[in-house]
Amino acid sequence: MNFGTKILHVGSQVDQATGAVSVPIHHASTFDQRGTSKRMYDYSRSGNPTRSTVEEVLAVLEGGSRGFVFASGMAAITSVFALFSAGDHLLVTRDVYGGTYRVLTKVFSRFGIECDFIDTTDIDNIKKNVKSNTKALYLETPSNPLLKVTDIKKAADAAVEHGLLTIVDNTFMTPYFQNPLELGADIVIHSATKFLGGHSDLLAGAVVAKEEKLCDEIYQIQNAFGAVLGPQDCWLLLRGIKTLKVRMEQHQQGAMAIAKWLKTHPLISKVYYPGLPEHQGHGIIKEQCTGFGGVVSFVCSREVVTKRLMQDIKIPVVAVSLGAVESILSYPAAMSHAAFPKEERLSLGISDDLLRLSVGLEDPEDLIEDIKVVLSSIG
Repeated sequence: MNFGTKILHVGSQVDQATGAVSVPIHHASTFDQRGTSKRMYDYSRSGNPTRSTVEEVLAVLEGGSRGFVFASGMAAITSVFALFSAGDHLLVTRDVYGGTYRVLTKVFSRFGIECDFIDTTDIDNIKKNVKSNTKALYLETPSNPLLKVTDIKKAADAAVEHGLLTIVDNTFMTPYFQNPLELGADIVIHSATKFLGGHSDLLAGAVVAKEEKLCDEIYQIQNAFGAVLGPQDCWLLLRGIKTLKVRMEQHQQGAMAIAKWLKTHPLISKVYYPGLPEHQGHGIIKEQCTGFGGVVSFVCSREVVTKRLMQDIKIPVVAVSLGAVESILSYPAAMSHAAFPKEERLSLGISDDLLRLSVGLEDPEDLIEDIKVVLSSIG
């Protein structure tokens, strides 16, 4: 089946007991165990029928053996990092999401897990930073918020050479545009709060792994930590996934139009969008993806421009998060990357004049006109 059909019909989408075309929400914490045969479910931390359905759907869409959903994107990320032990070393995309940076430097560092943040767009840079205790390569591609693109296949090949796992945060692209497991990755992570859910109405994280052995380890961590997604949010996530194809196409269409327009405005000094031919990773993303995504970042020419856009913009909400039906304008310096020390943040190119726009499903012409009105009011 093609992607658009899979998202509607894979998994237990029709309730076998009633014929209902919507998956039941099993608000049950425990399940009756009488009888000699063991039932599939015993306690909802360990497994829940509604959760099983969304996990099956995600595994199929990402092309993995099994999927796992968690209470948030960070719960998914930290559960994957829990695969590693004291003394292990990780290589991580340098301009990674601030929450990932924070948990590695403030929490897992206390448990003796080391990491180096490196430019993973340079494959040779990956190879030369591998140590004897390096266990994994963690990629964000496109990265947040500068949308740098790493060649997943080449990076995964380099990881295999050194016996490393390759982990890819696929939040920005979703399985509709990018399939890291097919390119050689071992584990895919999502903040399912974003494009997968798509409606700013749930927190969720997802993990899909390629090999059964890894799946067993991830399940053990999921069950032990208990940071699972509740059945109501599992249902919301399933509902969001059903429209993923049409939403991603519309997000991309709007993002491309806005990125092209922003390039022409004198008050915008730089635009980051992988769909632009001049973008650093344009060639790579065309090879490994079927689209360019719905997020545009841009640098304003002066501080007043940044402030006025955040204060006076009408259509987008000014908030954290991304990937929703409504456009969201974010200020990475004080939002997604506030956990970075200022000097480190600035060295990455995440300046005080950088804005990130998650383009929603509004008419792109209306969004452009909204931005234009604000910019035209600045002398």
